[in-house]
Order: sequence, then C-alpha cells, then structure tokens
Amino acid sequence: MTDSLAVVSAIQSLGESINHATSESSAYGELADALRSEFLADAVDVLILEQGTLRLVSSTHTPELVGRLQMAVGAGLTGQTLKEDRVVFIEDDLNDSGINAKVPGVDEPFRSAVSIPIGVGVIVLRRHDPWEMSDEDRNHAEVFAVALRGVISGFLAGHRVSGREEAGEVLKEVTETLTGSPYLEEILQHLVHLTARRFNYRVVTVRLLDERRDELVLRATQSENRAYQRKAAIPLGHSIAGQVLKLRRSMTVLDVTEDEDYIGHDLAAEQGLRSMVCVPLKVVDRVIGVMSCYTAERRSFGREEVNTLEALARQAAVSIEHAQLQVRNTLMQEMHHRVKNNLQQVASLLRLQMNETRNPLVDEALNDSLSRILAIAAVHDLLGREDLDHVGLRRIAESLVQHTQQSLIAPQRTLSFKVSGDDTLLTSGQATQVALILNELIQNAVEHGFPSEQSGEIHVTVETNENEVDVWVSDNGQPLPQGFSPDQGQLGMRIVVSLSRALGGEFKISEEFGWKIAHVHFTRSTGE
Repeated sequence: MTDSLAVVSAIQSLGESINHATSESSAYGELADALRSEFLADAVDVLILEQGTLRLVSSTHTPELVGRLQMAVGAGLTGQTLKEDRVVFIEDDLNDSGINAKVPGVDEPFRSAVSIPIGVGVIVLRRHDPWEMSDEDRNHAEVFAVALRGVISGFLAGHRVSGREEAGEVLKEVTETLTGSPYLEEILQHLVHLTARRFNYRVVTVRLLDERRDELVLRATQSENRAYQRKAAIPLGHSIAGQVLKLRRSMTVLDVTEDEDYIGHDLAAEQGLRSMVCVPLKVVDRVIGVMSCYTAERRSFGREEVNTLEALARQAAVSIEHAQLQVRNTLMQEMHHRVKNNLQQVASLLRLQMNETRNPLVDEALNDSLSRILAIAAVHDLLGREDLDHVGLRRIAESLVQHTQQSLIAPQRTLSFKVSGDDTLLTSGQATQVALILNELIQNAVEHGFPSEQSGEIHVTVETNENEVDVWVSDNGQPLPQGFSPDQGQLGMRIVVSLSRALGGEFKISEEFGWKIAHVHFTRSTGE
C-alpha cells in the first residue's frame, strides 16, 4: 500500500509542476528538473517529435543545444525507444552499447541510461556511474512512463483550448483546487462546479466505480434537482457512462434525449439536457470512474475540448485516488490500533487471572499465553505506526527484546541484548508468525540459557539476500540438553518448529564455540 501511495503522490507532484508552467518550453524544463530529482539522474534530456525528427526541447546537461539539436527518428537509443515503444534500460557501458548516438563536440561522460517513451517523444535519463536496476526500479520507471504520457498529453491538450495562457490558467486552477483538499467529497464537488463554470455546461456529474458490484455510482453533481442527485447506479457496460468505463475512452452524444443507449431520457428532458461528452477518470492504467458533461443545446464537441476535459479528468483522478488512499490508510491505522488495544485488554484479563491462581503450573501457562498475545500486539502497534500492511523485522525484534527486558529480567540480573542486521519489510501475516517465533526463542534463551542470576549475552541477527531471510537468536548461557530435539521439546519449541514450517521455511538449533544458535530461514512474501 505504501509504494502505491508514493507513486501516486510523485505523479501528482509532477503534474503540479508541469501545469503551473505558462509555456511548453517552461513545462519541459519543469519536467526535466522533476525527473532528475525523482530518479536521482545526473542528466535529463527531453526530445519531442516534430515533422519526422526529434528536437531537443529541454536539457539539464547541454541547455545551449535546446532548440538547435535535432536527431533522426531511427537513430540511437531514442530511436530504439520509439521503435519498441517501451522503456529501455542500459545499466553500464552506455557508449559501448552500440545504440548510443553521440553528439559531435559534446562531452558525454555517462555510463548508464533509462530512455522513456512519452507518446510525443522520448525522455532520456543518464548517470555518470553504473545504474543497477532492481525489479522495483524498473517497475517504477515503467509506471512513470505510462503516467508521463497522460500528464504531457493532458498539458498539451489543455494548452491549446483557447491559447497557451488560457490553458495554463485552467490547469493551474484545476491543480490548486483539487489538491487544496484531502477529502474525497470536497474534491468531487470542486471538480463538478469548476468544470461546469469553466466550460459553461448545464450539468456535470462524476460517477465512481464500485468494484464489488461492477457499478458506476453517482458521487457528485452540481445540479440542484433532487431527482437527478438520486440517479441510480449504472451497471458496467450499460448506458454511455458504462460503455466509456468498459472501453476506456471518451464518447460524445449529440442528443441524450434521443440516444437509445442513454438511460434516463425523461429526466434529461426535464433538466433541459441535450449533448453530452463522457470522459474516463484514469490513474495510470486503471479507470476509476467517469465524468459526464451536458450542454443545454445540441452541439458537437471539438477535439481540443475533449482533450482538455481528458486532461482535467486525469488530474482529478490522481487527486481522487490520493484522497481514497489517505482514507484507507486512516482506517487501517485505526484497525491496527483497535486490535492492539483489544489484545492488551485480553492480556490484562490474563494478569488478573494469574493473581487469582495459586498453582505455579497454571501461572506458567498463563504467562506464556500472555507473552504470545503481547507479541502479536507489538506487530499491530508497529503496523499502526509504520507502513499499515508491512513492518520491519528488526523493529519487531527490538520491540520484543524491550518487552522481555521489562517483564522477565530481574533487576539484579545482567543480561545484555543486541539486535543487528537488516530491517527487511514483512507482510502483516508473516510479521505475526515471525514475532511469535522470536518471542519463543528470546524467552527460551532467557529462561533456559540463564536459569540462575548469572550474566550473559543474547543476540538477535537478521540477514536478507533478495527475498531469502535468515534470523538467528544466539546466547552464551547453559548448553543444550544431551540428545535435544526441537520436535520433541517443550510447547514453545514445538510452536517455533510449526510456525517455521508454516512460513515455508526451516528451523535449526545448534551449538558453536560455547553459543547456542537458533536459526530460522524462510522466503519473504512480497505481498499480502
């Protein structure tokens, strides 16, 4: 959930930078600076297709060549990018790759590059050093490539509505209005009122997709007619709005009162609605809803008008998605907070029960259950404060060590703890399982490694190699009993074995150089 939010936020920020520009040249300059910062590139060039050639319109490395340098469409790295219409990655040896077309007389001390197609041209990002691209980095670049097409085409479309200055003002107003509120309902109301006022439409509506029911639900309109405000949901594929969402493209209707596919002829006639343009609300490659605009007279919609509405819709869709993600994050935080509180209440009840018993065996069993409940509560506490659906493994270990020191170590005992290694992120499901494993191993090390008031050390170490995770809990206390087997040990050790298998991993315990070493190996899940 955090990656999705970061990408949406970055794209939204990029759109704001471009839409504040008052000319195409300044927009491309803003774009180059923003991408250089986003991808930590040493140089960014923006080349636009014009009459069969690529013209350099912005460069952070050779600004003196802007407007002067032209390249053949099929030449070099940019040519391959256009031909294959995909992001091209060169991690090292750029000049020896055979596809880098050097500009005579220009020093290009670069070893790596990422070339991104943007529909109307190509953007090339370069670094002086090798550029090691993980799968996540490549996916990040490809998502941006799709988003850049929409952002740039939206700016160009809006820039031609009624002259460059007017378009810049329209998109600037959209950006400032829609990003001025974090609340979904306010964003939707701003959108319909702004669009109706700017384009002199009789009615503007926004419907969002309910994915559970495959329906488009009316969420906003500036019409004051109560019957219109209560319009029923539209099944996916039905009416004009349903077709737009299914086909993922804009549609126009000359007269909605006569169109056979339109649903609600009587209400449209009552409202005085005639022509309609319906545009999809897209976030990258997903359609989240539609915006429908109605006129009071029969007329056609020009290509430039439709392009501008599509640009507005793309900007609005990013703001809508951002607001929805914020709402989901808030709900997830509240959920994890409540689960943690409920688990702590259960722990309090167990403590009360322990105070009423006089049986050491019962007290020991209740205390073990108490520690396991608090281990799960610790995971939800971290989830509520960190990434909502992922939590750092090292943070889990530190939290459990702190709890052990506070609850199990008597003041006169001098046990020292050390947590080291990678803070690899785990999904909430794996985090809970690993927390229970670590809880058992740490407590086992305290209780069985140091049964008396002796001093010693307990280490927790985490290592990650891609998605392979290794966790060690080591102590220099009492040795293992002769012939010890984890499968035949006490309940806590059997829990460790069982949970390790549930993770699809393995558990081993051994002795080396006077240390007992419990080792858990498993493969990290990349998603819930």
